[in-house]
Amino acid sequence: MHPVLNRNLFLVKEHVGFFKAANNYDVFDPQSGELIIECREEKLGIFTRLLRFTDYKRMTPFMIELHSPDGRPILTVKRGVSIFLSKVDVLDENGTRIGGFKQRFWSLGGAFAVLGPNDEELCVLKGTWTGWEFSFRYGDQEFAKVSKKWTGLGKEFFTSADNYVLQILPTVPANNPIRQLIMAAVMCIDMVLKE
Repeated sequence: MHPVLNRNLFLVKEHVGFFKAANNYDVFDPQSGELIIECREEKLGIFTRLLRFTDYKRMTPFMIELHSPDGRPILTVKRGVSIFLSKVDVLDENGTRIGGFKQRFWSLGGAFAVLGPNDEELCVLKGTWTGWEFSFRYGDQEFAKVSKKWTGLGKEFFTSADNYVLQILPTVPANNPIRQLIMAAVMCIDMVLKE
């Protein structure tokens, strides 16, 4: 696991674009402003690019690669074509599947089961009815939370870019594999629930 994931606070900024097919994000340390992770969707086929400008955007496949600013791979988050509910896979820096997400059927604010490598449920990612707050929970225990950060009226209405603050609680030990899944889930919130 890349050591950058042992931090507890991240600011995820989606790249601004008026007519963009690919989704790209930068992850910063909110305290120092340092760029710590680049998230890029580079392997996008022409057919998928075209569908991204239609009502079928939510069904299109995606593969977002997270890497350090010096190019070291961190994670890959990918999904095939999704007709109804999304199932997303997360791969580590070596390309090994470490888990994924399965979208829940009826949830007012959106929800995913966060799955381990053998598809065992590790926790649930659940949003509030407003869609501005998300929480990673297992029973009464909370692991992390994600909040959408307001970016201003012009940007909110005229672009599709969103910003999120991810806070992993200090009770989640360093090098715990669930940290990788929590970071990957932020991409799923935006790609699956918010697009």
